[in-house]
Amino acid sequence: MFTGIIEETAEVISLTGLKLTVERPLKWQNDLQLGESISVNGCCLTLTNCQDDLQFDLSEETVQRTALGSYSPRDLVNLERSMAANGRFGGHIVQGHVDAVGKWTAEETKEGSRVLTFFAPAPFGKYMTEKGSIAVDGISLTLYDLAPTTSGTSFLVSIIPTTWINTNLHRKKVGTAVNLEFDLVAKYVERLLPSSQ
Repeated sequence: MFTGIIEETAEVISLTGLKLTVERPLKWQNDLQLGESISVNGCCLTLTNCQDDLQFDLSEETVQRTALGSYSPRDLVNLERSMAANGRFGGHIVQGHVDAVGKWTAEETKEGSRVLTFFAPAPFGKYMTEKGSIAVDGISLTLYDLAPTTSGTSFLVSIIPTTWINTNLHRKKVGTAVNLEFDLVAKYVERLLPSSQ
């Protein structure tokens, strides 16, 4: 389990077949354990090698359902270690199970913050609500101004300078793909409610 509060960013070194190699952050030099779960751009991956850099084995399912398969060397990724049992929830409940690949569609600056527009494909709009939570590339964010269409839903998020600098957003470009994870509670509520069909 994660919180969506990004701890570190690091550059991709290589993506060879189904093996992803990422730089090891300087602050993570001593206490990493093989087999631990790390969120890489919002996708929960198992650490398979940490002697020098961080290595992760990807499954075909992961490549198909996330944006990880399109990464290139020097792409910057967000990293978060799994939450300790005695840790604080700084963001919201994030499983690291990517629901959909969305797209960053626009950016503007307003009063010192950046307002970013993202697009989530249909039918995921049903999991979004005004001022609700969403994880974009693993970043815990509050969404607003939902604009549903037949093909999906556009939504806005406001990014403060701290988030902009301490995540991969300052290196990404409008038009790039992002991993989206929707609110866990909304998904469970839908599952528990009787089907309307």
